[in-house]
Amino acid sequence: MRNVTVVVATRDRAGTLVRTLDRLRRLPDRADLIVVDNASTDGTPELIRREFPDARVLPLPRNHGAAGRNLGVAAAATPYVAFADDDSWWEPGALTAAARLFDGYPRLGLIAARTLVGPDDRLDPMSAFMAGAPLGRADDLPGPSVLGFLACAAVVRREAFLRCGGFDPVVFFMGEEGRLAYDLAAAGWGLAYCAEVTAHHDPPPCADPAAKRLLAARNAALTAWMRRPVRVAAAQTRALLRARPDPPTLAQFAVRVPRALARRRAPDPAVEAGHALLAQACRGGGRRGAASGGWSR
Repeated sequence: MRNVTVVVATRDRAGTLVRTLDRLRRLPDRADLIVVDNASTDGTPELIRREFPDARVLPLPRNHGAAGRNLGVAAAATPYVAFADDDSWWEPGALTAAARLFDGYPRLGLIAARTLVGPDDRLDPMSAFMAGAPLGRADDLPGPSVLGFLACAAVVRREAFLRCGGFDPVVFFMGEEGRLAYDLAAAGWGLAYCAEVTAHHDPPPCADPAAKRLLAARNAALTAWMRRPVRVAAAQTRALLRARPDPPTLAQFAVRVPRALARRRAPDPAVEAGHALLAQACRGGGRRGAASGGWSR
């Protein structure tokens, strides 16, 4: 069964990318391998063409961030697309399992995979939270319902992804999953955690945790202004300000807010009810950040 294209997003990480592509090209159940290069300056496109001639590379003239993946999905010729980053890959057999689930569950729009992290393959806390089914389990989905996912460990129904606009350029990177998850659910597509679909993620150590937290807070506020009730968006903005962002972060937020408001839609009552359940689960000791819809990393 070769109904799944793997789309890999990368930028200036040729060394790490080689390891990932070597694993991905060995998968017997992928239909194609597309690498979206976000304007790398380290010779990544040339390396891919030389070392991985079976992979298709899409070299972008500028960095599109997470939205670069949209171009890879548009270029895919299969009904299903699995995402990977230059530090993540798929377990052999995972794509076959994903395709069978999509075939068997017509409402299924996105699979959030069980994610194993690092060289010791420890279960990602996000996976453990989703497996706990805080949103319950719908009869027409193959696993617990979710309202968030990790982009580098997700498989999508191509039709659903494209109809909902893919990843949004407003947030650029980190937390880009939130708005897409919201729109998929609002459109009636099911999002499910499926433990039988396994991804591996081996991210490098974070060089600046404080900057990462600020970026996550900025993007949570931007996502909220695009989709959530005003009270939620205001609360997320206050949380960003309480984090004492530096002037560049504030400037970036100010520039992006008008773009977020231009994309704003009325909150969806059913999706908001799901977010309320997530917030309750988080207060009860669940994964912090899950209620934002981005399932923060």
